[in-house]
Amino acid sequence: MRKHSEEYLTGNLTAMIDVVFQLIIFFVCTVNMQDKAIDDSIRLAMAPHGKTVTAKEPGEVNLDVDARGTVYLNRTPYTRAELGALLKKVAQDNYPRPVPVIIRGDAATKHEAIQKAMDACVQAGIWKIKFAAFKERR
Repeated sequence: MRKHSEEYLTGNLTAMIDVVFQLIIFFVCTVNMQDKAIDDSIRLAMAPHGKTVTAKEPGEVNLDVDARGTVYLNRTPYTRAELGALLKKVAQDNYPRPVPVIIRGDAATKHEAIQKAMDACVQAGIWKIKFAAFKERR
């Protein structure tokens, strides 16, 4: 009786393992950056009848407006003129896709401060604006 020789697939797995580790590092870094962009000190208002958003849109920009009326982008305060110029650059970089902006205003913020953030979006040519609020009490 003859024994059949078994064939084994061989190859260098080092390259594949390197790619897997690079992907893991990429996803860990991007998840942490998104968490740092949202300010937890903003107490959102209640909107019990509002529509619940389940999916995040790509390229979404979060603007935070605190109780004093200061507008923040990635936890950095901006004046209305600076914010308008920055949003204009973002809109130009993403053309022809519209840039979705979510305005997260503190519950104690006056509407005038929210209006300034909206005006900066209009100045930049951004028309896709949403407002963040809580649907239920936490």
